[in-house]
Amino acid sequence: MRPINIKRIYEKVSEKDGYRVLVDRLWPRGISKEEAKVDEWIKEIAPSTELRKWFDHQEERFPAFAKRYEEELNTKNDHIERLRGIAEQQQVTLIYSAKNIHFNQAVVLCNYLNKTTS
Repeated sequence: MRPINIKRIYEKVSEKDGYRVLVDRLWPRGISKEEAKVDEWIKEIAPSTELRKWFDHQEERFPAFAKRYEEELNTKNDHIERLRGIAEQQQVTLIYSAKNIHFNQAVVLCNYLNKTTS
């Protein structure tokens, strides 16, 4: 499997991104679908609305958020296996809109995908 990248949706699109997958439950503000150039939007793989609202991008909650989100991901095998399959064929970049590049769901999902393939 190729290494999976993560990138903010507001960053410039690059050919190196490969297959771009938006992993937010809500469409990012201020960007059109045409501008986003995502190949797929998998909102079902995003954290639940309840978890997303609880986390509220508060850095001190990130460890608990990551644990709870991984528990949710354990129930989303179809989406996980599909992403892993795509990553075996081509570069995959998980696209997200959060401002914090270190503490967001794409970081957790990327780590989860890498961990489940080891």
